[in-house]
Formats: sequence, C-alpha cells, structure tokens
Amino acid sequence: MFISYHDLPLLFAALVFLTICLFYAGILQYFRQKREKKRLMEKLHDPYDGFRSQSADPAVAKKRSVSSKLGKILGKMGKHVYEGTAEDYRGIRLRFLKAGLYQLGAPAVFWGAKIFLAVLLVVSFALLRISVFKVVNPAFTMMIVLFLAFLGYFLPDFWLRIRTDIRKKKVIEGMPDALDLLVVCVEAGMGLDAAIIRVGEEIQLSNRVVAEEFKILNQELRLGQTREAALRHLAMRTDSEEVRTLVTTLVQTEKFGTSVATALRVCSDSSRDKRFQRAEEMAAKMAVKLSIPLILFIFPSLFIAILGPAGIRVYDTFFK
Repeated sequence: MFISYHDLPLLFAALVFLTICLFYAGILQYFRQKREKKRLMEKLHDPYDGFRSQSADPAVAKKRSVSSKLGKILGKMGKHVYEGTAEDYRGIRLRFLKAGLYQLGAPAVFWGAKIFLAVLLVVSFALLRISVFKVVNPAFTMMIVLFLAFLGYFLPDFWLRIRTDIRKKKVIEGMPDALDLLVVCVEAGMGLDAAIIRVGEEIQLSNRVVAEEFKILNQELRLGQTREAALRHLAMRTDSEEVRTLVTTLVQTEKFGTSVATALRVCSDSSRDKRFQRAEEMAAKMAVKLSIPLILFIFPSLFIAILGPAGIRVYDTFFK
C-alpha cells in the first residue's frame, strides 16, 4: 500500500497531533509521579502535633523558617486589623478547626493575609499601570483597582472554603474504614477509648485526616473532657453527617447502657451503604460529564478524520 502525495499533509497533521498528545501525557505523568512521591514522603513523618522533628534537609528547613517568619508578620498585621469579642473569636476559630488549622494564631494570620493580598495586588497593578499600561482610562483603572482589592481581600476566604471542603471529603471517605476497624477492635474486647487510639494509629497511612481527628479526640479525653463533650467536639470539627450520626449513637449508647459493638456495627453498615450509594450516583453522572469532552474534543477529531480526506480531494478536484 502506497501513500499518495495528497495524503501527506493529512499524515503530517496526524503525526503532529499525536506528538503533542504524547508530550502533554508525559508532562502530566511526570507531575503525577512527583506529587505521589511527595505524598508518600509525607506519610513517613508524623502527620500531626507540634512536636514533629525538624527535617535534615537544609532546603526544607529554610522553607519552614521563611514560612514561620511570614506567618509572624501576617499575624502581627492581623492582630492590629481584627479586634472582636471572645464570642466572635470562638466562631472564627471553628471555621479554622473545620479546615484543620489548629494554631491559636491562625485567625490573625488569616486577616493579615487578607490585607496583605489586597494591598499587594493593588500595588502590583499600580506599578504595571505606571510602566506598561500608560494609556489606560482613569475610570477603567479605578474599576480594576477596586476589583483587585476585593479579589485580594476575599482570596483567603476562597482558599479556606476549598480546604474545608477537601478535608470534609477526606473525612467522609475515611469514616467507613475507620468504623470497620473500630468494630473489629471493640468486638475483640478493647474499650472504646483504646480502640480509638489503635484505629488512629492504624489508619494514619491511608487517611491522615481521620487519624488527626481521632488523636485530638484521644487527647481531649486524656485532658479530662467527658466522652460526650469530646465526641461532640469531633462532630463540630469534621462537620460531617456520618460523624454526627456516629457521635449521637455513641452518646445514646453510653446513656442507656446498650452494646457499643452493636451500635458501631450499625453505623459501619450504614456508612458502607452510603459509600455505595455515592459510588452509584457518581457512575450515573459519568455519562453527563463525558458529554462535554465528547462534544468539544472527540467529535471534532472524528469529523476531521472522516471528512478531512474528502475535503482535500474536493479542493484538488474543483479548485486546482
């Protein structure tokens, strides 16, 4: 089979397209492997508490030092900007606890970051306005300045909301496995507190968010909190329906003296059923989600592959 002269442009275009696809696939695979390697390296360290040993890598130590200094600067800025009552502070602290930020100075750093980003974006645009965009209308410039100020002010809120949603999703994903381990430990004869400690240690590699929450729960129990109060704090931090159901079940079990293993078994089965239902829901949505890349990318490629040679032959026949 020989390739005609008229088919060379189409073959060349196909080879260029295939080369570009392979190039981008290689880039995506490289960053995916790099992210996976970073995730595995993080799992080798203790994922929580403030007593983590300093890394021997000078670059990592320098990065932590810079982050610490920047956090102190932003914290000082935030303390001067935000002054609220104790009730306001507790409400704001709850937002950061849901996002997994347990430091006491997190609200001050947050407000400092809001002011810093707003000023930084405005100053950066002002410098560009002086050096590059010299012919921009003053009214349009004022609109851009106001937009950048609002954008910089609300960017930390967007980041906090995204971080909270990601953490909540990880809690929902890890609770069925954690409940299964709790059931196994309690049915083996361990107490609930000891089972929580053991599950927090075992689940650390697979879901560090649930392990963090279990460790905080254990620390509250050791500090003298009642089990009911510690469990309700867990439900407030995670803000998950499954965790609230678990907490309510355990509190009622402790009040009425029923079997903890049976209650955990019921919660575990319910959590597994909800996970299966979420998987079915995602599978049902897959056809609708695939329609967008199908229309935008696959159909045009098929049209080019099917109608391209015919279009070239029509052009050669009637216009040459």
